[in-house]
Amino acid sequence: MATLEKALLGGGCFWCIEAVYNCVIGVESAISGYAGGTRPNPSYEQVCTGVSGHAEVVEVTFDNEIISYEEILAIFWEIHNPTTLNAQGADKGTQYRSVIYYTNEEQKEKALASIREAQQSFKDTIVTELSPTPEFFTAEMYHQNYYRDHPTQGYCHAVIAPKLEKFMKKFGERVKK
Repeated sequence: MATLEKALLGGGCFWCIEAVYNCVIGVESAISGYAGGTRPNPSYEQVCTGVSGHAEVVEVTFDNEIISYEEILAIFWEIHNPTTLNAQGADKGTQYRSVIYYTNEEQKEKALASIREAQQSFKDTIVTELSPTPEFFTAEMYHQNYYRDHPTQGYCHAVIAPKLEKFMKKFGERVKK
């Protein structure tokens, strides 16, 4: 019987994070959305201009009997740069911040340990926000499975595809067939 758990992660554009986690064995779903801001039910326009305070995040639902929370976080550190404040590549603004929202104290402690371990792989200081899970708002339907539905679109080709390639090289045994 599956034991489902959720992780709420932000690391730049949610299309990138979602595309990777949708490929991971043990992940039941990866849903793009918004969290951590002040406006209820924000729109993409409010989030992308930074006025809502929300981050672009992905709600990852996973079977923790197949993949652990620690493994979910290990992937997270590989698919974005957690040392750049409010930016990932050309994507700039608080909506692109690196963030881990934890659902309970156990996840918080595992995330803290994961940050300490990941820091050893980075010259610059990790600036990832670690906070309790706020309300999650699902992004508009046209954002869901964006890479799967638009693989030849410019951003997908230039930004998401290289992240997927990096993920597959490091975590090939974790990729759904």
